[in-house]
Amino acid sequence: MPKKKKIKKVKILKKGKIGKTKAKLKLQVPDKKTINASQEEKPEIKKIKKQATEKRIYNLKDYVVYPKHGVGKITAIEKATVGEIDIQFYKIFIEKEKLTLTVPINQQSKLRHISSINQINKCISILKTKPKIKRTMWSRRAQEYDQKINSGKIYELAEVVKDLNKNTDIIADQSYSERQLFEKAYERLKSEFEAVLQVGPEDVQKKMDKALGRTTSLEITE
Repeated sequence: MPKKKKIKKVKILKKGKIGKTKAKLKLQVPDKKTINASQEEKPEIKKIKKQATEKRIYNLKDYVVYPKHGVGKITAIEKATVGEIDIQFYKIFIEKEKLTLTVPINQQSKLRHISSINQINKCISILKTKPKIKRTMWSRRAQEYDQKINSGKIYELAEVVKDLNKNTDIIADQSYSERQLFEKAYERLKSEFEAVLQVGPEDVQKKMDKALGRTTSLEITE
């Protein structure tokens, strides 16, 4: 009897080991469904990449924004041959600076369409908020403000106008460099308001000054 018991125990252990190894083998075998799913997903990723690289189309007489100069109007779409390469480009007239830019179409990433009415309304909401007071050195803040002005992003432009706004009649409360940055940002924002709202500069100025709570209108010499 004792011998038979030992033999039974050995058989049970072997069955258990075989069962475990089978379970391990089952876990290591990849599922066919997951392989097929991963193969099907690849074309979708490629489609997304193609959509992201689509170029914007601008037409003659469209208003556009060039980050370092502000709002301009496309006056011509021309072609030129440089060496053996044909280049197509936009001619953009910047009214405020009396400047004509020549922008190759393959470098149009620097351009953007003028804002929508909803974006203009959001800018007005930004102008109504309290300015953020930073305690960092003015040279560093001035650099940050200048980068925001030349970014071409209308919300950042509105933030600069709001933060540098001094709703007072006393010009002495604002340093010369601070006032220069404010006027630059104010004019850029004002010109885009004019292009989007299709109203005169005086009406736009009243609208902006009201949102800023200015006690006097900003006088800018052209």
